[in-house]
Amino acid sequence: MKKTLTMILTAVLLLSSLTAVLAGNNGEDKAKGKKKLALGAEVLLNSQKDLVKGKRVGLITNPTGTDQQLTSIVDRLYNDPDIQLTALYGPEHGVRGSAQAGQYVEFYMDEKTGLPVYSLYGKTKKPTPEMLKNVDVLLFDIQDVGARFYTYIYTMAYAMEAAKENNIPFVVLDRPNPLGGTKVEGPVLDPKYISFVGNYPIPLRHGMTAGELATLFNEEFGIGADLTVVEMDGWKRKMEWKDTPLEFIPASPNMPTPETALVYPGAALIEGTNISEGRGTTKPFELIGAPFIDSDKLTAELNEKNLPGVRFRPASFIPAFSKHSGVLSHGIQIHVIDRSAFQPFETGLYIVKTIHDLYPDHFQFRAEDSRGISFFDLLAGNGWIREGIENGRSVEEMKLQWEAELVDFKQIREKYLLY
Repeated sequence: MKKTLTMILTAVLLLSSLTAVLAGNNGEDKAKGKKKLALGAEVLLNSQKDLVKGKRVGLITNPTGTDQQLTSIVDRLYNDPDIQLTALYGPEHGVRGSAQAGQYVEFYMDEKTGLPVYSLYGKTKKPTPEMLKNVDVLLFDIQDVGARFYTYIYTMAYAMEAAKENNIPFVVLDRPNPLGGTKVEGPVLDPKYISFVGNYPIPLRHGMTAGELATLFNEEFGIGADLTVVEMDGWKRKMEWKDTPLEFIPASPNMPTPETALVYPGAALIEGTNISEGRGTTKPFELIGAPFIDSDKLTAELNEKNLPGVRFRPASFIPAFSKHSGVLSHGIQIHVIDRSAFQPFETGLYIVKTIHDLYPDHFQFRAEDSRGISFFDLLAGNGWIREGIENGRSVEEMKLQWEAELVDFKQIREKYLLY
């Protein structure tokens, strides 16, 4: 009897353990299921290869163009027997991502594949007919960061124009917006301030993917390319980078992490001033300062404003290059403590205005050009924000103005959302 009872108890324990393991596995599968995602490039190769099969393919990409195993899309296409990759095109920073911001990129032959690499940040930002002579279809696969003044989306737009002019189909392999796809923030660009850091009247934080922007540019601004967007499978608008299974590959030399991308739509306004935006440090756009700033005073002033989702701490640093290179600078580090509440553009504008007001004898906007436009204006997308800062307008008053501008854009944007 005792032996029988022991056997029954053992069987119950084994069954309980097995049930727990299976439940655990099911939980893991469900968790993985929530994060399941196929990038546009993966969808292309898995189920939409007809777009490129048997055609001569030109590819616009950089180091962010990888699959989820971190294999370059260049290698995936080059090694695929069904695809004839014939040319590569590099945006700002180049195909391999080695060039610094604004650095001229030359034509060269890729060492690994032997393919020609045409620069779209050199003599021309738009592919010429000569560059496209051996191409039947043009692909775009680059990770954007969700801010109007990040130049990759205009490389895409110029290439779409070239594709239209040369009767070449254009395919965007879509990728997530690392800031998510729900929030829209900041002023809509005034067409008087069009440049390569703002080529269309969209807000500073647009809340769209590259594929969605391509459809908007194509339809609203008359590009008229033969455009196909290979959509992602599994990406939802509310997903930020942390909600995806993806590794973050530095989108450029000074965009090393998703946290950098999060502060960038506001902190990059500092580029239009004589204050360091942290280039030449390990925390670009998170560290902000200059030799003449009192760290404790600036930190106290900003923290007293109780800006949503963010705190500041005193910080000192010596940039290895760029502004104030080799000189001890003092200022702040931006710490985002609530991503859902954080408003990057508003925060960046408060930082600029506070430094301007505290140090009127030292703070400077970048010099105006022959049209009376400062680089700060190009980043802001207008001239009225700089004028507002100089004339003592409050950020709250300026915010009311840019939020009014967003009403029409949001209605237009709605037509082009793919997810």
